[in-house]
Amino acid sequence: MNTHDPDDVRPRTRRVETQAPMRAERIPVSVRTLPSDTLFQGEHEIGIEHRGALYRLKITRQGKLILNK
Repeated sequence: MNTHDPDDVRPRTRRVETQAPMRAERIPVSVRTLPSDTLFQGEHEIGIEHRGALYRLKITRQGKLILNK
C-alpha cells in the first residue's frame, strides 16, 4: 500500500553521522613488545591465565586479534 501524499510538502530531514573527536592516545615510553608470531607459534588461538581466569586470544580470519574471557 502506497502512503505517499503528493501534497505533503513538509521538509524532510536526514540523520547525519558525525565522527567522534579524535583523542590523543597515551603510549607509555617503554612497553615490552612481542611479535604475534612469537606468542602464537603457528597456532590461531592461545590461552592467557590472569588472576585465576582464562582468557583466549585469537587471530581472526581477517588477521585481527580478539580477546575473550
